[in-house]
Amino acid sequence: MIFHDLKQGNTTIWVIPELVEHITPSWFDLNWWNNHGQQVNSAPGRGESYFLRYQSWSMVWRHYKRGGMAARVSQDRYLWTGLENNRAYAELMLTRQLLDMNLPVPRPLAGQIIREGLYYRADLITERLAGARSLADMLGAKEELPWAGIGATIARFHQVGLDHVDLNIRNILCNQANEVFLIDFDRCRMRDPALQWQQGNLARLKRSLNKLFPEQDHDQHWQQLVTAYTDKAP
Repeated sequence: MIFHDLKQGNTTIWVIPELVEHITPSWFDLNWWNNHGQQVNSAPGRGESYFLRYQSWSMVWRHYKRGGMAARVSQDRYLWTGLENNRAYAELMLTRQLLDMNLPVPRPLAGQIIREGLYYRADLITERLAGARSLADMLGAKEELPWAGIGATIARFHQVGLDHVDLNIRNILCNQANEVFLIDFDRCRMRDPALQWQQGNLARLKRSLNKLFPEQDHDQHWQQLVTAYTDKAP
């Protein structure tokens, strides 16, 4: 899977060949979509993210925003340390690597960075997974989840060395066929498999489950997840 580089002033865009004749910096402007009659819906629970439609393409656009104390200084500007060290490029390349490994991730379509002196702002566009919803949405609707499938899928990513540093119930998706996907790989990385960081991923996932749905009893479901994960443990 390859990307084309497009440069315009202080803006750099990486994009797949199929969209190279279509994409412009305006794609990363919410007003542009609204002014062109496109209905733009927010992607629930995923920061500043939006669902987009362009011709036959169904996409998710995410604008990178800072969290915690750093957001008090700047909500969406990051220190510039080089073209290939920025958040959008790193996530674009990592998602491509995972896709090339036949792992269940959305296809990365484009990324953009805008340099502003010592800082930059960034965006990412991925293909929307048809019919897929987050575990958070499904739990909120009290739907049955494929807990064993979730555990087995996480194990597949751990086997190849993916450390998903923000694994939670909002960035695991399931479709109607009970296929499980992982999304949102900002700040994630590939590393040698090790029990400490792998268990850390699972602990973070469990915390998000208990935090968002404390009224639900998750013990039996979590055991199903852990059993399936252990059966395929890296």
